[in-house]
Amino acid sequence: MAGTSAVPGGMTEAMHRLDPLLRPASIAFVGASIRPDTPGNTMVRAAAMDGYTGRLYPINPKYDVVEGLPCFPDLASLPETVDHVVLGVANDYLEDNLLAAARHGAKAATIFASCDLTGAANDPLAGRLTEIAREAGIVICGGNGMGFLNPTIGLRVSGFASSLAMKPGGVALITQSGSAFSALAYNDQRLKFQLCVSSGRELTTTTADYVDWALDQPDTTVIGLFLETARRPDDFARCLEKADRLGIPVVALKVGRTELSAGFAASHSGAIAGDNAAYEALFDRWGVLSVDTLDQLAANLTLFSAGRPAARGGLASLHDSGGEREMVADLAAKAGVPFAAISEPTKEGLRLHLDSGLQPANPLDVWGSGLDFERHVEACMDAMLADPDTAIGVLFQDIRGGSYIAEGFTRAVIRSSRKTSKPVAVVSNYAAVNHRALALATTQAGVPVIDGTDEGLHAIRNLLAFRDRHAASHTFEPSIANEIRDRWRRRLGQEKPLGENEALALLADYGIATPRSIAAATPDEVVAAARKIGFPVALKTAAPGIQHKSDIGGVRLGLADEQALTDAYADMATRLGPQVLVAEMAPKGAEIAFGLIRDEQFGPYLVVASGGIWIEVLRDRAVALPPLSLEQARDLIGRLKTSPLLDGGRGQPPADRPALVAALARFSMLAADLGDLIGEMDVNPLLVSGRGCMAVDALVLGRNADRSPR
Repeated sequence: MAGTSAVPGGMTEAMHRLDPLLRPASIAFVGASIRPDTPGNTMVRAAAMDGYTGRLYPINPKYDVVEGLPCFPDLASLPETVDHVVLGVANDYLEDNLLAAARHGAKAATIFASCDLTGAANDPLAGRLTEIAREAGIVICGGNGMGFLNPTIGLRVSGFASSLAMKPGGVALITQSGSAFSALAYNDQRLKFQLCVSSGRELTTTTADYVDWALDQPDTTVIGLFLETARRPDDFARCLEKADRLGIPVVALKVGRTELSAGFAASHSGAIAGDNAAYEALFDRWGVLSVDTLDQLAANLTLFSAGRPAARGGLASLHDSGGEREMVADLAAKAGVPFAAISEPTKEGLRLHLDSGLQPANPLDVWGSGLDFERHVEACMDAMLADPDTAIGVLFQDIRGGSYIAEGFTRAVIRSSRKTSKPVAVVSNYAAVNHRALALATTQAGVPVIDGTDEGLHAIRNLLAFRDRHAASHTFEPSIANEIRDRWRRRLGQEKPLGENEALALLADYGIATPRSIAAATPDEVVAAARKIGFPVALKTAAPGIQHKSDIGGVRLGLADEQALTDAYADMATRLGPQVLVAEMAPKGAEIAFGLIRDEQFGPYLVVASGGIWIEVLRDRAVALPPLSLEQARDLIGRLKTSPLLDGGRGQPPADRPALVAALARFSMLAADLGDLIGEMDVNPLLVSGRGCMAVDALVLGRNADRSPR
C-alpha cells in the first residue's frame, strides 16, 4: 500500500500496509479490565509503558476508567476512528467484536485468543474471522499469539508484558512460538528490538509480511525467525530474497525437521532428503543462517545487532586462562571457526605486554602476574585488531559482577573497540556466570557479551559466513539451447514415463557424460548390442515400473564375453522380462548421487549425496535450489562427509573433482529448466575417476507419476 502516514513522534514516512497494525496512531482495547494480573488489564497498562504517545481507548461497558484512561462502552462511542483494535476477549466473543471493528473502520486488529470454539480439527471460527478481515481490509496479528512490541515508538500490544523496560535496537524477531517470544523479549535487555512479534496462527498476516515490514525500516540490522512453517511460501521466498539483496542477515530457528515423509519417497533422493530439505535449500539460496536452539538464536542476534561486519581473515581471541584457551581452540576447530594468522610484527607488539613465559600467539593467554593488567589487555587487543588477518576480536572470559578483574578486562576491550571498525565481543565460557549488570553495561557500550562458548563460536562462524557470502563471485555453465529444453519439456509433459535410456539421454543433452547404451529384447539383439559397444558390458533390466534395479537383481556388471552375457540375459529375462539395456562399462571411481525433488511449497530442489547401493544407509547429503554456479556446486560437494575420498589416497588416484562440479552445475540447469515437470529424479551412481565423471543410472518420475516406493 503506497502513501504516507504520520506516526507517533511526528515523523511522516512511506506507508506500509502493516503500519496500522505495527505503527498505529490510535488503539482501542476491547475487553479492557481493572483487575490486575489479567490480559485485559495488562494490555492497557503496558501499551505506553515505554513511552508510546499515540491515543489509547479502553473499551468495556462495565467501567468508566481503566488505568487512568476514560473507558468507553463500545467502538461506536469513540471520538475517532482508531487504526488498531485489540480484541482481548474470549473466543465466543471474537466474531461479533471483529465485525464491530470492521464497521468502525479499523484497519488492524490483534487477537490473543486461540480462535477455536470446538477443539475439532475443522473448527470454522478461524476461517470466519479471516474472511471478515479480508472483506474489511483488516490485517490481524494472531490469533493464539502474544501480540507484538515496537520499541522504536515505545509501544507494547500484549496481554502478557513484563515490567522490564525495553529500549529500541536493530533486532526484528518474528516467532511462531509464544514462549519463544516471551523468552527472548522479556529476559535480557542486551537484546534490543526494532520489532518483536508473536505471529500466532497468522490469520491474515504471515511471517513473510512482518519480515517485509521490518526490511523497510531503516533501523533493522538483523532479522530473527522462530519458524514452524511458511504459510505463503512464495511470499516467504520473496522476503528472504529481499533481505539478501539489502544485505540484512536473517537468522532462523526452524522446528519440525523430522523425516516423517521419507518412507513415502519413491527415489533414493526423496528418501534421504527428509521433510526439512526444501527449507534447507531455500535458506542456502538466500543466505539464511540456521540455528538449533534459542540460546544460539539469541547469541547470533546479539552479535549481528552490533552492526559491525566481519573484516577479512579469522578470529583473534584473548584469554585469561591457558586451560580455557585450549578448550576454545578445540571447540573452534569443531565449529569451523578459523583463527587469524597474525603476523610477526603483531607478535612483537604483543611480546611487549606479556609477562615472562607467555607466548605471543593467537589464541592469546594474556594473564600473568596481573600487574597493570588493564593497560596490557588493551594493548594486546589493539595489536590483534590491527593485524590485517583479524576479522573479529573476542575476549573469552567468565566475567562476573563485583570482580575488579572482570571490570578491568571489559573496560580494556571497550576502549579497544572504539579504536576500530572491526567487531569486538566478549564470550563467557560458563553460561551461568553471575554477570547480568556487567554484561548489559558492556553490551550497551558497543561490545556484545554472549553467554556460552559453543553459542559464541556459532555466532562468530555465522558472522564470517555472512561476510564470505557477499564477497563470493559466481561463474555459470553456458545455457542449454532452447530447442533442447523445449523438446524435453514437451516429452516430460506426456503421460508416458521415461525409461532409463531416455533418462540418460536427457542427462547427455544437458552435457553430463553417460555410457553408450542400446535397448534389446532378444538374445540376438543383446549380443549384437554388446559387439557394437565392445566388451566388457553392463546388462540392466528395462522392464517398465522397476525403479531400483539393483535391489531385485536387475543389474549385471563387467560381462566380459558373449557366453557370460547370454547366460546373464537368460536369467534376467526369465525373472524380469525380456526388455534390457546393454551398456558400456564406466571407469571405476568414487560413487556420487544427484537427485531432484519437486517440493509442493518451494518447487524443485537438488540433492547431492554419497552414492551407490549404500546411499540410504550413509545418508550423507547436501541440498540446494537450482541453478548453481560452479562455485556453489563445488561448495555443495565439499559439504559431503565423503568428499575427502575424491582426493584419493591409499593407492587410489584423485578423482576429477572439476568434472563432478561441472556435472552438478549442469544438472542444476536441468532442474531449473525442467524441474516443474519432474516429481523425483535420481542419478545414482555417478562414477568419478581420474578420467572424468559419468552418470551410469538414472530414474525420472513425472510430476503426476505414482511415487510410491517399489
